[in-house]
Amino acid sequence: MKFKFILVILLGVTLSSCVGVSSKGIFGTGVSIAFDPRTVGTQIDDSIMQKNLATRILIKDKKYVFSIKSTVLDGRIFLTGKVDTPEEKLILTKLAWETKGARSVRNDIKIKEEFNFQRSAKDILLTSQLRTAIILNKNIKATNYQIDTYKKKIYVYGIALTAEEKDLVISEAKEILDVEDVVASIILVEDLRIQRE
Repeated sequence: MKFKFILVILLGVTLSSCVGVSSKGIFGTGVSIAFDPRTVGTQIDDSIMQKNLATRILIKDKKYVFSIKSTVLDGRIFLTGKVDTPEEKLILTKLAWETKGARSVRNDIKIKEEFNFQRSAKDILLTSQLRTAIILNKNIKATNYQIDTYKKKIYVYGIALTAEEKDLVISEAKEILDVEDVVASIILVEDLRIQRE
């Protein structure tokens, strides 16, 4: 515990000591502050989210320090890099979705693992069945959800308009034949950092 605390403090000092040196500016988004269309408040929020996510990824496993890169723009999280297994990719996606203020997550992390056609085909089938079920359910806004499946375990990420909608999505996933587990990282609209008018 003491080691993790010291590591978090060290990471914070290291990240904040680079202010003004790189072309990324103070907020680390690769956009000059003068030309950035985001408000200063949004830029600060994005910077805090990015550092929070980077710290949580580091605490999860130190090997991700150099292999995973995250960027946050207006609450939208972008992940890139390489991992050894699809499970690691899904765990990192879950961490990103659970970051306070996350509006969406785009995971472009590549997997180094050997390809298994039979398992992959089954996972694609389970994903399509859930995607179809939530599209056909008029009480669910299907475009708000991202679905990944690995080894018959469905991972659902997204933003629900109501608690009832969240429960419906989880229920639809559990009803699919051959699904072994459902891991849901669904946040409610009312919990978003900035809500659309």
